[in-house]
Amino acid sequence: MEKCLDAKRILVTGGCSGIGRGTAIELWKLGADVVALSNQLESLQKLKHEFPSIEIACVNICDWNKTREVVESLGAFHGLVNCAGFIHNQPLLECTPEIFDQTIQVNVRAILNITQAVSKEMIQNGIKGSIVNISSQASMAALKDHVAYCTSKGALDAMTRVMALELGPHGIRVNTINPTVVMTELGRRAWADPNKAQTMLSKIPLGRFGEVHEVVNAIVFLLSDKASMISGVQLPVDGGFLAT
Repeated sequence: MEKCLDAKRILVTGGCSGIGRGTAIELWKLGADVVALSNQLESLQKLKHEFPSIEIACVNICDWNKTREVVESLGAFHGLVNCAGFIHNQPLLECTPEIFDQTIQVNVRAILNITQAVSKEMIQNGIKGSIVNISSQASMAALKDHVAYCTSKGALDAMTRVMALELGPHGIRVNTINPTVVMTELGRRAWADPNKAQTMLSKIPLGRFGEVHEVVNAIVFLLSDKASMISGVQLPVDGGFLAT
C-alpha cells in the first residue's frame, strides 16, 4: 500500500499518542498530508519536532464550540480518524454520573461534533471521503467494570451506522475499528499484572494482545480506495475475541 494515500489530507484526533500517533506517522509515510489534533500540547509539539511536515492542532474536544471553530479553520479533508478517547473503569453499582458523562462526551458527543464539521466540508468540496471511528471490542462484549466505556462504544457503533447511511449518498464511507487490548504505552501499564492479563488473554484465540501497527494497518485499509465498497461495518482487530 505504498503511497496509497498520496496527497490525501487526513485529520487524526488523539494523534499524538498511542494508536492515534501510530496512525498519524503511518499516514505521513504513505504520502498523506496529516493534521494531528489533541489537547496535549507538549506531546503535539514533540510529534511536530520529529515530523515537521505533520500539522498539529490543540483543543479540548469536550468544548463543542471551540472544537468546531478549530476543525472548521483547518479546511477540507479527504479522511478523518476519530481516535481520541477516554476510559475510567468503574463497577456498575459504583459508576458516577461525572465519569459516565465524561466518557460519553469524549467517546460519542465529540465524535459527532468533529464528524459533522469534517463531513460538511467534504460535501461542500465534492470530496468522496472516508471516516474511521475507533471503537472497541467492548461495544459488542460485556467487560467487567467497563459500564460507561462499553456504553459509549456501543453508542459509537450505532452512530457510525447512521453516519454511513446518511453520508453514503455523498460518497463518504464511515466505519469503525474495534480492537482488543492494544499494547500502547498506556496499555502496557494497564495490563502489566500477569493475573489480570491472563484473564483477558484466555479469551483471545490468538493468545496475545494487539500491537499498534496491527490496528493502524486496518485503519489505513479503510481509509484507502482498496476499501471503496466498505461502509457501515464494525471491523474487529481482536485476535478472535468476539468469535468466542
